[in-house]
Amino acid sequence: MPAQGSSARSLLGAGAGLLGFSAIAGLLVTVMVAPAIAVTGMTANNSISVFQEMPDYITIDKQHERNTIAVRDVEGNIVPVATWFDQNREEVTLDQIDDDLRWAAIDGEDRRFYEHGGVDMPSLIRAAIGQATGTSASGASTLTMQLVRNILVLRAVNNLEYSEEERKEAIEAATYPDLNRKLREMKLAIGMEKKYSKDEILAAYLNIVGMGSNTYGVEAGAQRFFGTSAKDVTPAQAASLIAIVQNPVKNTLIYPENYERNEKRRNVILGWMYTQGHLDKAQYEEALATPVDETTVSSNPPKSGCAVAAVEYRLPCDYALKSVLNGEVSSLGSTRDEQLERWRQGGLTLVLSINPDTQATAVSLAQQYAPAEESRFKLGAAVASVQLGTGRIITMAQNKVFDDTGMGDPLTTTAVNLTADATHGASKGFQPGSTYKPYVLLAFLNAGHGLNETFNASVRQVPMAKFQDTCGGPHGGSDFKFRNDAGESGLYNVTRGTAGSVNSVFVQMAMEVDQCDIAKLAASIGVHRADGKADGSDLATLPSCSIGGCENNIAPLTQAAAYAAIANHGVYCKPIIVDDIIDSSGESIGGQAPECGQSLVTPAVADTATHAMQSVMSGTAAASNPRDGTPYMGKTGTTDEARHTWMVGSSPQVSTAVWVGNIEGKQNLRRINVGGIQAAVLRHRIFKPYVLKLDTYFPGGAFAAPDPALLKGVQVNVPDVLGLTPEQAKSAIELANLSFEDGGEMDSDLPVGTVVATDPPAGSQVPKGTAVKVFRSNGQAAPVPDVVTPNQNYNDAKSALEEEGFMNVTPGCVEAQPGDPPGTLDKVVAQDPAAGSVVNKGIQVTLTVRKNSCP
Repeated sequence: MPAQGSSARSLLGAGAGLLGFSAIAGLLVTVMVAPAIAVTGMTANNSISVFQEMPDYITIDKQHERNTIAVRDVEGNIVPVATWFDQNREEVTLDQIDDDLRWAAIDGEDRRFYEHGGVDMPSLIRAAIGQATGTSASGASTLTMQLVRNILVLRAVNNLEYSEEERKEAIEAATYPDLNRKLREMKLAIGMEKKYSKDEILAAYLNIVGMGSNTYGVEAGAQRFFGTSAKDVTPAQAASLIAIVQNPVKNTLIYPENYERNEKRRNVILGWMYTQGHLDKAQYEEALATPVDETTVSSNPPKSGCAVAAVEYRLPCDYALKSVLNGEVSSLGSTRDEQLERWRQGGLTLVLSINPDTQATAVSLAQQYAPAEESRFKLGAAVASVQLGTGRIITMAQNKVFDDTGMGDPLTTTAVNLTADATHGASKGFQPGSTYKPYVLLAFLNAGHGLNETFNASVRQVPMAKFQDTCGGPHGGSDFKFRNDAGESGLYNVTRGTAGSVNSVFVQMAMEVDQCDIAKLAASIGVHRADGKADGSDLATLPSCSIGGCENNIAPLTQAAAYAAIANHGVYCKPIIVDDIIDSSGESIGGQAPECGQSLVTPAVADTATHAMQSVMSGTAAASNPRDGTPYMGKTGTTDEARHTWMVGSSPQVSTAVWVGNIEGKQNLRRINVGGIQAAVLRHRIFKPYVLKLDTYFPGGAFAAPDPALLKGVQVNVPDVLGLTPEQAKSAIELANLSFEDGGEMDSDLPVGTVVATDPPAGSQVPKGTAVKVFRSNGQAAPVPDVVTPNQNYNDAKSALEEEGFMNVTPGCVEAQPGDPPGTLDKVVAQDPAAGSVVNKGIQVTLTVRKNSCP
């Protein structure tokens, strides 16, 4: 290869050293402008002025490249799953480009490349004469000048600050075929040759040239049209790629109708390669004999975007892409614009936080139990898992195949991410049902109440005015009416009510707190409407929200992250999906840093709520409990008319939300079977086997103990209701915020129906709502008279008892002993029950008589 830099034949390069730019300008204007002056009347000074006002050189920019989206396998190896690009390009170094391709560019476009200093004077003079005489339209642009032009065009294309009109003007200024543009190119090319080596310029040229459509650079061109790399092309392939450069629209190999034009230009380039000694005769003839047709051109259209990734990764890929486009990946820049610009520049490998094994399991289960082919109604299923303490998204799956191309099967594909909210997946979320109840529990505990407080589940309606709401209240109108899903009634403490998901219990819990506090606590752990404000400030606060019956539609990922916060002592971590980003040099620039902080939910409240929610796993969520040694807490949910069903649960390490329901429509899942299984049960069929797999990667652990004070909660004293009627006792007990329970009758000498005892007894401190058993007098008791003190015989004593109504009297005997009190022989010396005991008159009374000997 000829030496780089100036040579004896580098006319303009030598001129630059002798004359300077002004002198060169004069020379160029003399050659190029003279013909134009006669036609336009312009002066040479005008063009010289343009020439002098230009900067000395233009820098070779790093061009936009492809980005790769990847995961790490179990060994930690990076596995690509998708690509995304603003421009389909893969930059390569010159030593990664075959010599045939390098010489094809030089021989086909600029044979004196290694001899000139940016502008080829002989070609320039020849072009000027040709244009003046009308015998040639050649522009005499060197590779360096072409590189300058391409850089200016792509700077305009890539400038995000330009309006469309400004971008159009900048592109036109870089390409408009007039003298001033040519002079600008010349000066910038000369400056570039002074700043960069020939190899640097050639490499930049081969990486920037257009290959048709949105494909740039010879590496991307070789991959797209020949299924090979730039370092492995044949002479025929090399010349075909450079043939495209002359006219990327008409000579590109994207379209078969261009094959003939490409082959014609290719053969010209091959001829020059042979003439210049860069191909021998055999190589030349073999290349000429190679057709440009379907047998030699392969169709490898660039695959950009998540819709062309493997099915199991499309969803998390799209979520990650939207995280970038939303400006949520600070390692790419401090502002959204900076992040977008760095992403568009490309050359990055974005590594997802997704676990490939759990991801594949979730996708398989969702599609198995909620088949995308279900045609009777629009059945959807989604699975989302979030790691506690980091917010890393471990799994993101759904039954419908993600496809945002608009070309997918409308039955089995969707452009909506069912796990995410509107800003990350275009979803409006789903009514949460009873999975919203834990937020009521948090507010209840936060107000100082406790798990042992008790409510009457028989309550089925309450006054709307009883609900405090400093956000959206007061709530007027008629009573709020509801039902319990399984018809529960009677007294339930909070833990038992949570385990059974008893609506009445949670409605009454909500009446103990400000509805606004429920929403604020929920928002502090990330709960927000999927199509609402990200800070949750627009969460509804209607009384029906307490049992998940209002339109606070939430995304599964949001629920998983919120439950993770509860299980993690109230520390909320925003969901993140980018573990790392690796640049083109192989260096890590970092991923999404965890965004975690203590929410409004204190550790004591969170840990106590977790304790209560563990009971759910042996209650309504028993079918989802993996029972594999890893503890779980959670909550089930079934919405109005069973349109949506949920199972949200967390281990000490990972929180998971499974939703199965109507993507659209109102099919009652309890009234239809899918695959022979009631649709309302499908959530459990997905959740349990999924977390069994999940727990192999995130096993064991333990939840924190509940706060003792929040077990007891608000303590009240049992009132003294002895001697009252049952009605009076009930009023007094309920006034003390306790529950009245009829204990039945007991023996007493008080009037029939009078309260004679309570359990717990009067004065005891018990949790609010505790049931107090009230016992009533049956009037069948009386005090046992004293028949021992009179020192009387058995018959007299018996008569005295019978006179008081104690008719069941029997004798007993005790033998006399030395030292017994005198005068007590044959007398009653003991009685049972003792004198003064209040007992039923029908009880047996035993009278013990002292005798010399007993039978």
